Amino acid sequence: TAADVQRVAKKYLAADRRTVIRYLPESAKPKGEADPFPAPPKVASVGYDGPVTTLAPEAERIAPPAPGQPVSPVLPTPVEKVLANGLRVIVAKSSDLPLVTADLTVKGGSSADPKGLAGVSALTAELLTEGAGNRTATQIAQATEALGADLSAGSGWESSSLTLSVISDKAAEGLAIMADVAEKPAFKAEELDRVRAEALDGLSVTYQRPGGVAGFAVAPVIYAGSAYGHVAGGTPGSLPRITREALVRTHAAYWRPDNAVLVLTGDLTPEQGFALAEKAFGGWARPAGPPPTPAPGPTGYTPRDVVIDLPGTGQAAVVVAKPAILRSDPRYYAGLVANGVLGGGYSARLNQEIRIKRGLSYGAGSSLTPRAASGGFSATVQTKNESAGQVVELIKGELTRLGTEPASLAELQARKSVLIGDFGRDLGTSGGLADILGSLAVYGVPLNEIQAYTDKVSAVSAGDVQAFSKAELDPAEASVIVVGDAKAMGEAIRTAAPKALAIPIDKLDLDSPALTQTPAKGK
Repeated sequence: TAADVQRVAKKYLAADRRTVIRYLPESAKPKGEADPFPAPPKVASVGYDGPVTTLAPEAERIAPPAPGQPVSPVLPTPVEKVLANGLRVIVAKSSDLPLVTADLTVKGGSSADPKGLAGVSALTAELLTEGAGNRTATQIAQATEALGADLSAGSGWESSSLTLSVISDKAAEGLAIMADVAEKPAFKAEELDRVRAEALDGLSVTYQRPGGVAGFAVAPVIYAGSAYGHVAGGTPGSLPRITREALVRTHAAYWRPDNAVLVLTGDLTPEQGFALAEKAFGGWARPAGPPPTPAPGPTGYTPRDVVIDLPGTGQAAVVVAKPAILRSDPRYYAGLVANGVLGGGYSARLNQEIRIKRGLSYGAGSSLTPRAASGGFSATVQTKNESAGQVVELIKGELTRLGTEPASLAELQARKSVLIGDFGRDLGTSGGLADILGSLAVYGVPLNEIQAYTDKVSAVSAGDVQAFSKAELDPAEASVIVVGDAKAMGEAIRTAAPKALAIPIDKLDLDSPALTQTPAKGK
């Protein structure tokens, strides 16, 4: 009962039983103040005289088991219709478990952010659930929790989405809340201030981490001068400039039924799904005039190398990145397998060379992200500052090798098994299936592609991988981004990236095409 909760809270959560820990940056420490904690004691090294196991030569080791045969899954068949207001509805019965996922995706996303206002689309999506219609943020949370549901929002480069997960017999009630949130967000000033403050606090922490800074720098480096050439979630410079009016304009322009796709998956028939969609979203008014034209893709790419100096950090983040293929490219599946061979798992080439053979990192990987109007490739590693230059050379060497030497049959089988297995696991949940169908719809790919995925991945040959890599993953066309302690990185990083622009972290400006702050006039 409520009295039980009060009794337990009073006993165990009393103020005299509480410990408060506040983490402050080193810069906040008063000058000259001594460290209040004693230095750790020095412990003498102890020798080891026990047995030593030596790794057997490679030819004498027990071979790992071969990948199993791909499983032919039983796949759902999506059915779709368009409501009178232009909303495209896709329904796929995927399970007899009493769960339903509803995924509402609108075209636009961070590529639609106005110039100088990086983060508008991300903030617009995040604030959808922070008050809508007659409900406050707290009331929305209480209403969804009472249904045993989860309602969340997010934004990507080319779309934003609102996702509901709910038990099937509560789907109508959950969708009513979802429709309110999608159609009538309040964008209250106090909620904007709170969410923005949280985002800025998060950025202040991330700017002290090499991996976070390197990740932020990728889009401004490889998509410079385009609608994709900014930090999707916003920067310390752009977030304070975003007003409530900017959120209202973004929502009015992009969150409209004829610019959206609603996917319903789980324990429901197409007829039930269409009826739920009509009841919840049939009254969503379509504005006059057509939806906004999607942002054009990046053009005129020129590789550039950047070294961002973050003094005192213990590690360096290394990213080798470049623009890549679009989702409509016929070499899409060759690209997936090529990326898998290069950096798609523990046994992939990058991790083998950088972690397993040399111990230079806890993990090395790569990603290929084809979208409708832009695509990207990146290989990412965190390593010691001193080995950053060596890691750059190793990544470039593996990119070259992928285009000059055919992948072995064993490599192809292993990476294909991973791709097919991951896809099958995604399809096995209502949320994963909804996400896949929503992406296909946004990118203009036929929905029956889910039935063709396994065969298309299996059909990729070693020659396909080599040809794709030679054409699209040429290291000479890649940009290098390294973030770490430049002094500790030493001469090796200057050898690996001799033309790199060096930027101190306190001069970094991710809102500027030059990536550096412009000195004030007269200084």
